Amino acid sequence: MTVTNSDQRYEIVKSLIDQKDWEVLSEVLEKLPTIEIVEILEKIEEENQLIVFSLFSKKEKAQIFGELSADTQYFFFQQLDKRAFSKVFQDMRSDERADFYQDLSVQEQSALLPYLNKQVRSNVLELSGYEADSAGGIMTTDFATVRNWMTVRQAVDKIKIDSPGKKMIYYVYVVDNEKTLLGFVTLKDLILAELEDKIEDLIHVDFVASQVDDDRENVAKMIEKYNLVALPIINIERKLVGIVRHDDAIDVIVQEQTEDMERLMGIQPSDEADEDESYLDLSVFKHFKKRVIWLVSLAVIGMVSGLIIHHFESALDQMVILALYMPMLADTGGNAGSQASTVVIRALSLGEVKSKDWWLITFKEMRISLLLAVCLSAIAFVKVSLLSFDTVLPGHLTLPFVAFVISLALALQVVSSTLIGAGLPLIVRKFGGDPAVVASPAITTIVDVTGLLIYFSLATVFLIQ
Repeated sequence: MTVTNSDQRYEIVKSLIDQKDWEVLSEVLEKLPTIEIVEILEKIEEENQLIVFSLFSKKEKAQIFGELSADTQYFFFQQLDKRAFSKVFQDMRSDERADFYQDLSVQEQSALLPYLNKQVRSNVLELSGYEADSAGGIMTTDFATVRNWMTVRQAVDKIKIDSPGKKMIYYVYVVDNEKTLLGFVTLKDLILAELEDKIEDLIHVDFVASQVDDDRENVAKMIEKYNLVALPIINIERKLVGIVRHDDAIDVIVQEQTEDMERLMGIQPSDEADEDESYLDLSVFKHFKKRVIWLVSLAVIGMVSGLIIHHFESALDQMVILALYMPMLADTGGNAGSQASTVVIRALSLGEVKSKDWWLITFKEMRISLLLAVCLSAIAFVKVSLLSFDTVLPGHLTLPFVAFVISLALALQVVSSTLIGAGLPLIVRKFGGDPAVVASPAITTIVDVTGLLIYFSLATVFLIQ
């Protein structure tokens, strides 16, 4: 049976389910990658999910279950006998076990715990005690350790006993009798060494590690920076308590980038329970809650713009031409501020700059804004001259002079917006906040207010008698 894509494979599986041909279905599923099996289980009807799930071995069930959505996992937990479920649960990755266990109610946790063996029960309770956004919250205890005094032969025998997952065996961690981390050896080191060679002669002592209470984003950055397959996690006594894998680090980076993007657009970041839900899965009300707070807040702040316009209403009556170019001023200022904030926030996130570098950042953005101001004000001057050539002006004014004042206002708006866009993230970071929360919509609203003040102040001084 030749199948060219996942959609066709799903149709074949669906057909076999409808025919209740479980034997052939089992043979087909056996050849599919785990991710496609997960996608199939998520699509089929609930009454068939348990039947299809039962076709796999215990270890395969554990691997599949760990990849399922939170809703499907919970459905399986509710439907399966707790003794049967515990066998799947115990074969899951330790970090996935802890994540699932933390999402259960106290009553559900109590119903599951009696069926777990002592080692798994202790491990789950330990990992569940760490904060979700810490290194401990994303680490796994699925790794191999050897002693520094062992021979390669003894180390290989020990690794077989530890039986780490195949994704974890690239690094074997070397510890002393007190579990203190001394270094690591690679699988390549063990393969190329003689069986009677000592581990202490093979050990790599130059290594990086993270503390168990470090922020998970910093852990992910370390894995990315040093190009690691896994990062060891130690406690305050330098004892090895777990590792964070590279794929877990990727998940963290994606989640953090999603949060930053949502904040940049003035959207309240997802709750931890909603992180795994896609756009279509998230309810309309949840989308509303994520967006409404910032929009209402900014709408209130935006009322200041209306008050400024109302205050200068007489100036608009005398110079109608001023109203024609207000949108140009607001748009340009918003764009300049958003650009500056995005660049600075990215630099802060990547660790390229610190809050203490505020003077260097401000000086740099000042020079950039002056160049932008010259360019954009020249374009504005030409625009006003061409589009308003037939506008009737008061006798004491000429169109070139009006165009100059409008261009000057736009130039000052570009400079001020750029400095605001660069400065606000630095101020927020200085006081321990997230710089992303002041980006885009917030800065646009603020520079609208400052831009109108600049615009009408210059107009009042130079154009209105």
